[in-house]
Amino acid sequence: MNCKQFNTIPLEEVLLSIGHLPTKQNEKEAWYLNPFASEAQASFKINKSLNKWYLFSEGIGGNNVDLLKKYLNKTTSEVLIWAEDQNFSSFQNQNIPDQKFENQSKNYEILDVNEVRHPALMEYLRERKVGNQTQFLHEIHYQMNDKNYFGIGFKNDSGGCEIRNKYSKICLGKKDVSSIKNGSESLRIFEGFFDFLSFKNVENFLEKEPVDYLILNSVSMISKIKKSLDNYENIELYFDNDEAGNRAVEMIKNENKNAEDCRILYSNFKDLNDWIIHKNPSPERQVKQRRR
Repeated sequence: MNCKQFNTIPLEEVLLSIGHLPTKQNEKEAWYLNPFASEAQASFKINKSLNKWYLFSEGIGGNNVDLLKKYLNKTTSEVLIWAEDQNFSSFQNQNIPDQKFENQSKNYEILDVNEVRHPALMEYLRERKVGNQTQFLHEIHYQMNDKNYFGIGFKNDSGGCEIRNKYSKICLGKKDVSSIKNGSESLRIFEGFFDFLSFKNVENFLEKEPVDYLILNSVSMISKIKKSLDNYENIELYFDNDEAGNRAVEMIKNENKNAEDCRILYSNFKDLNDWIIHKNPSPERQVKQRRR
């Protein structure tokens, strides 16, 4: 990761990774308490369109690199090493020639939307052990920087679309959560849509009924969902087993006493999809194991 790539990651996600949530925000800006010192009134502002921050109490500002150099007291190279280890969900690790690390929402065109049928995409889903859950997905063909691409699409509540294939992890359009409503008083929250698809594969075996589902598509979306959680009597949390996941679970449980950390299901794995891939907890296999 270089400076240009790191500076494309939303500041909200970077701040969440070091344990900071906004005190107030709208579509254009967000305000935080000073991450460098204690204060009673928020003076740290981020401009979402520019992805820049400014600290009014000290009269300083900058980008992601500037923020972490000051916060961690490290050099630029040390900050980039730190950033590599965070595995930011919005880092667009394309590995595709000429596909730039730019604002993907402003330089693309959707060419076609279909059911998932392409052999390469079906094989990718099978590798992730969710090849039977295509009812929640689309095959998206799009053009970007005068080049054509295609991937698995998972729509969010703002009309944007998470795109995945073996080489791409991007969002076309506005970043947002994805809600699936079943009129339930219970809610299951997932960090990414592959975790949601993985859970659907074992839902019946775990003897769980379908409820409402919320897929964040990025842990930085946590601040947006606070009010919507008040409507549920029971909340199950299926986050990654990492520092960001730990902070997300803690933040939600602190404000919602009816929230349960359900990561014990896959405690020895990175996330729910990683458990599905390596443990292969299919009903048939689990039944055989129980009979031994």
